[in-house]
Amino acid sequence: QVQLVESGGGLVQPGGSLRLSCAASANIFSFNVMGWYRQPPGKQRELVAIITSGGIINYADSVKGRFTISRDNAKNALYLQMDSLKAEDSAVYNCNARIFGHRIVDYWGQGTQVTVSS
Repeated sequence: QVQLVESGGGLVQPGGSLRLSCAASANIFSFNVMGWYRQPPGKQRELVAIITSGGIINYADSVKGRFTISRDNAKNALYLQMDSLKAEDSAVYNCNARIFGHRIVDYWGQGTQVTVSS
């Protein structure tokens, strides 16, 4: 069973930065897509950013130019650098790993809380 463990969340002031990490228990080359999702209080989970095994990256419009997703294959890790944070970025952030086969298999981390507040 694949495990994903997020870390790096916390409380930060508006305009500040945080770097989220996601450690995978499996070789991340086995995942077709990895990404970050978030769920603000009282709202549905939404896509933040994804990166494919081929290095293709997509961001939600709300975070373009402020967030950067990256992966370290040697460390089996996924990262999300978040800069110029806003109050509306406050949410539980989850790491996702997806495998496309005869069916789609999704793995999720337990989530890390990010709170942007003065």
